[in-house]
Amino acid sequence: MERYEKYKDSGVEWIREIPEGWEVKKLKYCVLKVGSGITPKGGANVYQLFGVPLLRSQNVHFDGLKLDDVAYISQETHDIMANSKVLSGDVLLNITGASIGRCFYVDNSLGEANVNQHVCIIRPKEGVNKKYLYFILMSNIGQNQIDVEQTGSGREGLNFEALNNFLIPQIKPEEQTAFANYLDRKTAEIDELIAQKERLIEMYEEEKTTIINQAVTKGIDTDARLKHSGIDWFGEIPEGWELSKLKYLVDVKDGTHDTPSYIQQSEKSYPLVTSKDIKSGLIDFSECKHISFKNYDSINKRSDVTKNDIIMPMIGTVGGAVLVETDEPFSIKNVALFKTSISGRVPLYIKYLIESSIVKKQFDLESRGGVQNFVSLSLLKNIIVFNVSNEDQTAIVNHIETETARINAKIAKTKRIIELQKEYLTALISEVVMGKIKVTEETTP
Repeated sequence: MERYEKYKDSGVEWIREIPEGWEVKKLKYCVLKVGSGITPKGGANVYQLFGVPLLRSQNVHFDGLKLDDVAYISQETHDIMANSKVLSGDVLLNITGASIGRCFYVDNSLGEANVNQHVCIIRPKEGVNKKYLYFILMSNIGQNQIDVEQTGSGREGLNFEALNNFLIPQIKPEEQTAFANYLDRKTAEIDELIAQKERLIEMYEEEKTTIINQAVTKGIDTDARLKHSGIDWFGEIPEGWELSKLKYLVDVKDGTHDTPSYIQQSEKSYPLVTSKDIKSGLIDFSECKHISFKNYDSINKRSDVTKNDIIMPMIGTVGGAVLVETDEPFSIKNVALFKTSISGRVPLYIKYLIESSIVKKQFDLESRGGVQNFVSLSLLKNIIVFNVSNEDQTAIVNHIETETARINAKIAKTKRIIELQKEYLTALISEVVMGKIKVTEETTP
């Protein structure tokens, strides 16, 4: 793309050259407000199911607001917190924690909202293009200064004085508008490309689910003779397969339902894995509570977890079975255990069986059309599944692993394309706002 005719030294080492006619000024000369909110009096106890959104740092992302877990406050509380009401044209910036630096531009679609102390409102002056200021903050100019200016011991933090003294390019209003409009167009184009790739990933995931269901419910021999299963919604199954309750294939147990005393993590403590610690097909030990050997020993008399067993959440998001791949000891709470390590069954076959459509169907039938957020040990033991030979189990697992590896390679490639698109957009924004490429209203999208 076209560059400016002449450049000059900006006087700032890390900005270096800028186009002639540009200046570098402090943020405070371009804004009406730099400030955050507070936690409402009463804290989380005053949050409501509906009302005015109270935006916290977990809600603010570069690609939009994530409102799945947004807190709500009453109109009265919102009015009391008048100083932190969010207005159209504001830029929201996370100023504490691991998400520091994430920012979002507020348009007319949000409606009334407020922020807590972890989110800063930056409100531009008249004559400053509001979207331009947002692009400045998300570019290398803004993000580099955020990295440098973080303060606080043990936790990252940005104070208002530092923000007010951020250095940004000061350019003519018509240039700001041209930059904002151009970057809006490019952002929309790349967002659409990313959305297409994300839909493609969803299709790949659906393909994997279909492969697993087909393999564990019909087998992998397309020429196999079939027979009716005896259950209408099971349909036909290969000859030689029999129906069985899950408890006759593997020992089905559950963890404690009590709340043992927690202790500090140490060499003499043991992780207690709960439903929330099973994420995306893995056990996340990083945030597990820890218990003493006495509690561990007591719990493990009921549920002795060992390598190559299968565990699965019993409450919350039911399902998502996980193969235990560690030799390190741990206990479980509100988690189901399938003892493949002593059953002689192929562990991954049991895992795929538990994740299959026939098991999920029985969970749904038990919930009577409601949202399934709990399964009992009795239900799990009496789930109807297929009893097939270990030879067939091994063949089914090998088929699933081969096919899903092929699809996973496609997913990884698609995710890399998404990463590259995001990197390109970030680089483009920085090039534009630092004057490395010339943009006017006539610039071709």
